Amino acid sequence: MGFKSTLSTSLCLLWTLPIGPCAFGQTPEIRTPPAPATPRINGPSRFGVTPGAPLLYTIPATGERPMSFAAEGLPEGVSLDAASGRLTGVIKQAGEFSAILRAKNARGATEKRLLLCCGERIALTPPMGWNSWNCWAQAVTQERVLHSARALIASGLAQHGWCYVNIDDTWQGKRDPKTLALQGNERFPDLGRLCEDIHALGLKAGIYSSPWITTYGGFPGGSSDDPSGAWQSLPNNDVNKRFGKFAFASQDARQWATWGFDYLKYDWDPNDVPHTREMALALRATGRDMVFSLSNTAPIASAPEFAKWAQCWRTTGDLWDTWETPGPWQHSVTEIGFNQDAWTPFAGPGHFNDPDMLVLGWVGWGPSLHQTHLTAAEQYSHFTLWCMLGAPLLIGCDLERLDPFTLGLLSNDEVIALDQDALGRQGQRVATLGAIDVYRKDLEDGSCALAFFNRGDVAHAATVKLERLGRGGAQRVRDLWRQQDRTEVTGDLPVVVEAHDVQLYRLTAATAKR
Repeated sequence: MGFKSTLSTSLCLLWTLPIGPCAFGQTPEIRTPPAPATPRINGPSRFGVTPGAPLLYTIPATGERPMSFAAEGLPEGVSLDAASGRLTGVIKQAGEFSAILRAKNARGATEKRLLLCCGERIALTPPMGWNSWNCWAQAVTQERVLHSARALIASGLAQHGWCYVNIDDTWQGKRDPKTLALQGNERFPDLGRLCEDIHALGLKAGIYSSPWITTYGGFPGGSSDDPSGAWQSLPNNDVNKRFGKFAFASQDARQWATWGFDYLKYDWDPNDVPHTREMALALRATGRDMVFSLSNTAPIASAPEFAKWAQCWRTTGDLWDTWETPGPWQHSVTEIGFNQDAWTPFAGPGHFNDPDMLVLGWVGWGPSLHQTHLTAAEQYSHFTLWCMLGAPLLIGCDLERLDPFTLGLLSNDEVIALDQDALGRQGQRVATLGAIDVYRKDLEDGSCALAFFNRGDVAHAATVKLERLGRGGAQRVRDLWRQQDRTEVTGDLPVVVEAHDVQLYRLTAATAKR
């Protein structure tokens, strides 16, 4: 079960008691309340961009439409579209610029401060969006990606901060004989147009590649044994997943920038520093900000170097939609999620540990999809744990088949705010006590989140001594999933957690300003 806290059982837990079986198979409880009709601006308090790079930031705001937007204190070169809430433009000089964002509709008005940080770091909070692999895998097409982008808008998820629309493997065709850059295949006839369409929605676009000759999906990668980049289809096995004599990182990066991509998933195993550095420099040379995400799998010994060159790196193999481990090469939510403690020191603004994409909703790795095999309780635990870890949040399901329960999971702004907290701390386990793992995440405003995960098969009750977790004195306790305040607590916090479920609270000192 990974790292064990140095805190003793007696310091944190007065008692833990199994209180009966979990009622599996019941109608899923939607814990997230509907967003209010009055405007509410969501998203992080900071946004990073490099000097001279095109900026696109759509203010994520819930509330009744129509809604109008305004801003005060924007830096020179940046403008706001009042109808869409999109910030666009270019900041030429490095610096930090404090802006006040405002949203107004017929029900009211609100405002929020956003710090635009123009410098060498982007992705100051974990990226949020959608990736095609867990849904469509090799059945992905340009049309399906665009439909997914439109569904991100139609479902309202974009109003909660979900903004990346990422193509995974199998888009690749032949290299252009003049530029030597990879082009789209017959399923992706116009990637430049696709980026334009996604940007027109206020969203961002992502692409996939590998430094190998052949990708995991059996498509052209970023290198070749031929200086022209010629590639032929070979048996899709490990023998053909290797580095070629000639690399095309610069050519491909320029092409992605020309098309307008904002995110790159770079996939090979194990990740290494030289190929990471090579692509990072190629991306920077384009003058366009692209989140650089390493995939599958990053050796922890190289984590300090990865943090210099990439914004995200996969800490594990692929995640499957199971609570317990299904097989030798398939990894479950518990196996991956509860074994991230060793990576904690390497997370921070601009560089995040990635335990893989979310396995919620309709998934299936191809045209035949199924509802996730996780129970409702396990889905709450899965999403909560990823937010507590400060992980990149990438939806992997069919966005056109979102049910009310899945929408509730993905649209709780108070839970998402833990993931998007500007402090950038990865939450970590502070105690493992019987069936319950206790995680703590410190937050920018001085509050903290406590999550109680019951990994057992029956419900448990527990009482926690808050002073031993650094929260002495009276504490205001907020149930984040239900967005309800509990009574003020001093000393002991009692919790009841159903099997495979979670209770998630935000604790704020009672003396702190509201």
